[in-house]
Amino acid sequence: MNYTDLKDKNLNELQVLLKEKKVLLFELKAKLKTMQLTNTSELRATKKDIAKIQTALTAVKAN
Repeated sequence: MNYTDLKDKNLNELQVLLKEKKVLLFELKAKLKTMQLTNTSELRATKKDIAKIQTALTAVKAN
């Protein structure tokens, strides 16, 4: 996911996407704790995606 993809979305789309990513992060953390997560780099990628979405949200709210 690139920031350029996100900056074209509106406020509602970004909020929905953020909620989905946060749910995914919660599920990944649960899998990590129960030793079911094999690819731990997914956690880092999901956190970075959340940060990108939050940055795009801030930019949309500023305009």
